[in-house]
Amino acid sequence: MSEPTELVTKAEKLDAADELAHKRAEFVLDTASGGAGVYLDGNSLGALPAAVPDRVADVVRRQWGELRIRSWEESGWWTAPERIGDRIAPLVGAAAGQIVVGDSTSVNVFKALVGAVRLARLAGRDRDEIVVDATTFPTDGYIAGSVARLTGCTLRPAAPDQVPGVLGERTAAVLLNHVDYRTGRLHDLPSLTAAVHAAGACVVWDLCHSAGALPVGLDEHGVDLAVGCTYKYLNGGPGSPAYLYVRRALQDRFDSPLPGWNSHAEPFGMRPDYAPAPGALRGRVGTPDILSMLALEAALEVWEGVSVEAVRAKSLALTDFFLECVAHHVPEGRVECLTPSAHAERGSQVALRCDDAGDVMRRLVERGVVGDFRAPDVLRFGFTPLYVGFADVERAARVLGEILG
Repeated sequence: MSEPTELVTKAEKLDAADELAHKRAEFVLDTASGGAGVYLDGNSLGALPAAVPDRVADVVRRQWGELRIRSWEESGWWTAPERIGDRIAPLVGAAAGQIVVGDSTSVNVFKALVGAVRLARLAGRDRDEIVVDATTFPTDGYIAGSVARLTGCTLRPAAPDQVPGVLGERTAAVLLNHVDYRTGRLHDLPSLTAAVHAAGACVVWDLCHSAGALPVGLDEHGVDLAVGCTYKYLNGGPGSPAYLYVRRALQDRFDSPLPGWNSHAEPFGMRPDYAPAPGALRGRVGTPDILSMLALEAALEVWEGVSVEAVRAKSLALTDFFLECVAHHVPEGRVECLTPSAHAERGSQVALRCDDAGDVMRRLVERGVVGDFRAPDVLRFGFTPLYVGFADVERAARVLGEILG
């Protein structure tokens, strides 16, 4: 077993060799106690990119305060949803013109899932079943249930590894999470997508815990529709707008259940009859939330010159090192790791089961190590490669060991 000093030395060497280390300076991070704070909750809310405050100030003071309504054209407000969507596209493996930014993740799940059922039914078959990830984030399940009632479908919950076995001629749509929010388990998007398509159904992927942390490959794997938030690994800020991906081949048939004036082919024509805009624009609904949207646009600038593959490599290295440090610092049997050890099944977080997890996380936060707690007994630690370093990881595990010891 490594000595604590050896782990510290290893962390220093890993940080020195880190090709993404320079990105840390582009974020506003904890400077308390001489910069000793460790932020491992980027899987809930990403850190603030340093360029955002000045950009938001410009949007408020100049674009809104001086230009006012002229900013819809002169400052590019009107085209922001698709322009920012094109900035997100490379991070999820999509070509331009397939992502529109706006609304919340929940609203986009609703749009995507109803749209998926409608797309599946265009084949002329009676498809009246929606399969939903039984381990999904609660809201996705709530919305899937509502969509089932609205579309006359039966809801069928199934764990992701059980999905291929429950698909059939009745399946209209399948809603899945790429990474499990509790455990950090990464599900097999390529094979599950292929299984859904083989059954003649449409798939909707929730990317909230994978976008900005690992390669997704939406275009490569033929994903139909996808949604995701931007306030986690994309660092867009609290409540920043979500996004909707509609595969190009499906866009002319995508029938949104929330048609709004912003998705009309002639938004200023004010016509009583709805005619959808071409392409991904039909995923828009109402007036874009400009302040938070342009804050997100500024936040996405930290991705300039960064490859998702490099992010993934560092993510795996960080989580591997954290597990090594936990094994050394934490008394044996005190925690149970819920996150898969296999890289192919791991997202960018580590979940540890601990009987007194709520109290443990409170004490960690008091000592400057910020993760989060999920009832009843889970400690979650998110590793955001753009600003988390290996020394952070060693310190977090050491403090955890001191608390549990």
